[in-house]
Amino acid sequence: MTGALGSSGAKIRIEGRAGRITLDRPAALNALTHDMVTDIDAALRDWAGDHRVALVLIDAAGEKAFCAGGDIADLHATGMAGDFAYGRRFWRDEYRLNALLAGYGKPVVSLLQGYTMGGGVGVGCHGSDRVVCEDSRIAMPEVGIGLVPDVGGSLLLARAPGRLGTYLGLTAARMGPGDAILVGFADHFVPRADWPALAAALCETGDAALVRGAARPAPDAALAPQRDAIDACFTAPELEGIVASLRMRDDDWARATLDAMGRMSPLAMACAVELLARLRADPSADMAEALALEYRFTSRAMEQGDFLEGVRAAVIDKDRAPRWRHAAPDGVPAAEVAAMLAALGENALILDGEPA
Repeated sequence: MTGALGSSGAKIRIEGRAGRITLDRPAALNALTHDMVTDIDAALRDWAGDHRVALVLIDAAGEKAFCAGGDIADLHATGMAGDFAYGRRFWRDEYRLNALLAGYGKPVVSLLQGYTMGGGVGVGCHGSDRVVCEDSRIAMPEVGIGLVPDVGGSLLLARAPGRLGTYLGLTAARMGPGDAILVGFADHFVPRADWPALAAALCETGDAALVRGAARPAPDAALAPQRDAIDACFTAPELEGIVASLRMRDDDWARATLDAMGRMSPLAMACAVELLARLRADPSADMAEALALEYRFTSRAMEQGDFLEGVRAAVIDKDRAPRWRHAAPDGVPAAEVAAMLAALGENALILDGEPA
C-alpha cells in the first residue's frame, strides 16, 4: 500500500521506512468513523509482514485535535431507528483495532495534538511511543454520554497511580501533557514545533528511538497536588461510597468534583467503578480482558443504558439536559450494574478468532 487513501477520512501510505496514518477530518475534529476504523485495521495488518515498514506513525490534520472521539451521530441515528446491530458492529471492529494496536509487533508512534478523547485514545494511546505537546488535552468522557470508558481506556485508567483512573473516568477531567504522562496515557513530551523534523527523521530512518532523543521535560502535572484527596475519596468499591466520601469532605474541590459527576450518567458511572475495580483486582488483566468487559456494557448501552439519551443531549439537540434513567449518582441498584456487565455468552467480543 504505497498510495494515499483519503476517502474514509484517513490518509494511509508508506513514506520511507514508516507506515503513515493521518486522521484527516479536521472540520470534525478528526472524529473516528467506521470506515476509518476498518481502513486503519487493514493497513496495520498489511504492514505487519511488510519488511519495508519498520514503524508506524499516526498523526492528524489540523490544529485542534488528534481525534476528539468516535463519530457517534450515526450510532444515535441507527439506534433511534431500532437498529442496534450497527452499533455493536462498530464497537466490535473498533475494539479489534484497539487490541491490534496494543499488541502490534512494530513500534507505533502517535503525535497527539489538541484533543484526544474517547475513540482517539483507542487509536493514539496504545502504541509504543505516545507523544504529547503543549496543547495536548486527553480525556475519557464517555460517562457524559452514557457509556463506560472504553476503547481499552479502562485498562489505562485501572493501571493509573492510586485512584487517579477512577477520578478521571467519573469526572471526564482533561489531562494536560504532564498529567497524561503521569497517568500513563502518554510517554514523551516533544514541543509541537519539533514535530515536523521528528516525523521526517522517523520516516527516513525507521528508528523509533529518535522519539526518546527528541523528548524534553514535561510540564508539571496539575493532578499531582490533588493526589491525596483523590486517593482518599475514590477508594470505595462502588459509586455510592465515592459520592459519600466526597460529601463528607465538603470543600471546594469535593463540591466541584460532585458537580462534574452530577452531569454524568449515574448508570454509566456505577458500571465504570465496577469495571475498573475488576481490572484493578487482577494484575494479569490484559487488553483483551478490558475490551471484553467494555463490550459487555457497550453492546447493551442503546437498549438498556443511557447512551441514546446522552448523545441526544450532547450532540443532537445540544441542550445539555439529559434525562438519565437514574436521578442521582447514589441511586443505581447493584443488580443493574451486574446486568450491564454480565457475560454475553455467544455474543461475546471475539478477538482474532477467540471469544474474549
